[in-house]
Amino acid sequence: MAKKKTIRTIPQERTSIPVQDPVARTRNFREVALGYRLEDALLEAERCLLCPDPACVASCPVAIDIEGFIEKITRKDFRGSFDILTDANLLPAICGRVCPQEDQCEAVCPVGDTLEPVAIGRLERWVGDLALAEGWTSTPYIEPNGFKVGIVGSGPAGIACAADMAKAGCDVTVYEALHAPGGVLRYGIPEFRLPNSVVDAEMESLARLGVTIECNTLVGRLFTLKQMLEEMGFHAVFIGSGAGYPRFMGIPGESFHGVLSANELLTRCNLMGAGEFPDYDTPLDLGARVAVIGAGNTAMDAMRVSLRLGAEKVYCVYRRTRAESPAREEEIGHAEEEGVEFHWLTAPIEIVANADGNVRAMRCIRMELGAPDDSGRRRPVPVEGSEYEFEADTVVYAIGTNANPVIGQTSKLALDQWGYIKADEHLATSMAGVYAGGDIVTGAATVILAMGAGRQAARSMQAYLGIRDSERVCAPGQMGSEGTLFGIDIGERNFSRVRVR
Repeated sequence: MAKKKTIRTIPQERTSIPVQDPVARTRNFREVALGYRLEDALLEAERCLLCPDPACVASCPVAIDIEGFIEKITRKDFRGSFDILTDANLLPAICGRVCPQEDQCEAVCPVGDTLEPVAIGRLERWVGDLALAEGWTSTPYIEPNGFKVGIVGSGPAGIACAADMAKAGCDVTVYEALHAPGGVLRYGIPEFRLPNSVVDAEMESLARLGVTIECNTLVGRLFTLKQMLEEMGFHAVFIGSGAGYPRFMGIPGESFHGVLSANELLTRCNLMGAGEFPDYDTPLDLGARVAVIGAGNTAMDAMRVSLRLGAEKVYCVYRRTRAESPAREEEIGHAEEEGVEFHWLTAPIEIVANADGNVRAMRCIRMELGAPDDSGRRRPVPVEGSEYEFEADTVVYAIGTNANPVIGQTSKLALDQWGYIKADEHLATSMAGVYAGGDIVTGAATVILAMGAGRQAARSMQAYLGIRDSERVCAPGQMGSEGTLFGIDIGERNFSRVRVR
């Protein structure tokens, strides 16, 4: 019998992950973090205490059996680890890269009380990458139930909902407005953090479940939610269209040439090949100096993309301190290594242009932190007489986004004051049979929270349609009375499968 692990018997140091050289990587779009090797994964997995009541599972929005998949790694049952992961999460290679594990599962890891927490995200990525390299799939037996479900948006929420509804036996069609699926995973995250090849590979998992993806299809313009339910034969619809509408500050000069949103910058680079010019005829000339307003993960992406597109100087302008920055610590660290210049406690007050209407500078004012605001963070207060100006050729806004407006404009769904879709605790909207989740309900959040919402909506949709729990366990010899199968009336067609123990 193996000895019980204790904080003293496990490896004391968190296993580091190899990365590209900072100088070299600013001139390419290859992935920065290179991932664990086999020996790294085995060493880090040994740091897991295999808690009897793991808090990390409860803190995971999609409820991955974290202890289970890590234990399989320690036993070198890598395929078993993958099967456990994909039972809850269809996208382990993606989530292992972009989820803020440090604020979720790793934040409650008891190892972190004394040492650095177990690198759960890095282990998830390693298993996901291994599965892609080996061609592993995890496709359950699916019994069609006759229900037809529509999904609006192929981002994290839509993917998660589509997967669970397909596993339940539904005929699922996903509608994507852009020309390639993936939503924010594809257009909003640069290749050096999340390669499109990984997105492509994991999107194939949906196809194996029988999900149909229709791109270049803008729901609300080509057809409405009402038409989907009344004319196109859908029994239920999930809206996961996200929050990609840009937000600006309203300061003077925002209409000058050279002002753009982070979403535009990242979309033009990711989907239109700006980073591969001249192989793709879609150049994006940012000039020598780029100023990015904001300090979240999207801001870090915009700054680091700007460097790779040829900018000589890139500035981060943020009205609070580094400690209040919403970006992941790892992303801030990578930006610092790559040479981004940070202007903390600084707020823009005007964008200045030359005679041709092109951006030439940005005027700012220094800030100091005052009393806490409604969010609990100390409110930035301008320092009188501290205005200054620095040269910039491009100004990029990365201060958040608003709800994509098309669905709200073309349906009678109830919206909140900011234009986001109202949904109850079951993620049901004001229209019967229509559910919504992710950023279109909550505002911009994380990939994994959107996936959690997609899975929650799927459970609610299954209940709405009367689909039985696909994980119902029945023992041999307990087949039910006459006229029933496993205790379910044989006339019912609204269940997908059962497990026999």
